[in-house]
Amino acid sequence: MYEYIDTHAHLDMGDYNEDREELIKKLQEEHVGVITIGVNKETSFEAVDFANQYENIYATVGCHPIDAKEEFKEEDFVELVKNKKVVGVGECGLDFFRIKGDHACRQTSFETESQKQKEDFKKQIDFAVKNDLPIVVHCRDAHKEVIEILEIKKQEFGDKLRGVIHFFSGGISEAKQYLELGFYFSFGGVLTFTDAYDEVLKFIPIDRVLPETDAPFVAPVPYRGQRNEPIYVKEVVKRISELKNINLEEMKEVLIENTYKLFSKIS
Repeated sequence: MYEYIDTHAHLDMGDYNEDREELIKKLQEEHVGVITIGVNKETSFEAVDFANQYENIYATVGCHPIDAKEEFKEEDFVELVKNKKVVGVGECGLDFFRIKGDHACRQTSFETESQKQKEDFKKQIDFAVKNDLPIVVHCRDAHKEVIEILEIKKQEFGDKLRGVIHFFSGGISEAKQYLELGFYFSFGGVLTFTDAYDEVLKFIPIDRVLPETDAPFVAPVPYRGQRNEPIYVKEVVKRISELKNINLEEMKEVLIENTYKLFSKIS
């Protein structure tokens, strides 16, 4: 059905207010599917609304560790996950980078804020497993803590716990641990303008890799510095094929199959 699927974008953001419908129409014409990501209660509702309007759009619902000012409450999302276009829970996880460095986020102590993030993350893992959905994990400067939480939850839930480490920023050591937990890894436009992640991408088995854009952020070459768009996932897939030394057409098929395996509600 699709030639490409952007597994992580934010179509609700104001960057697309002027031309969102035109952009989505172009995606349909190019056979590109998109998972648009909720980061709080409001954007989760918006993501589901967009998914209901367009055949090629899917949604996740959840609370980002920084962007969600409210704590995660299951009752806020219980009706949303019943929607057939909701394919995952998140963007959830831990972001210690911003609570260490962003004074606007530091209304409370690091210890208090990091503990809140951990509790919200655990709640969303439980919620995802309860609803048989994968989690979309945001992790920045917190791989050790994310892995510790996932290892405990893996012992509790086994293979029912599954998901993707969005915009993977770790090294081979962290990748090994996530692989043992059965997780996938998504990579975006950063692959096209730095070699910082080349070796870890080469290390990760191809059946655990997913493409994303994180649009409207981090546009790939040759669109660097512009608003990112889900259609640019083509450039990410092209770069993955080069780094993995796999024919582009074969790579497209593998990445689509990976996406269907993890986000099994996509059809």
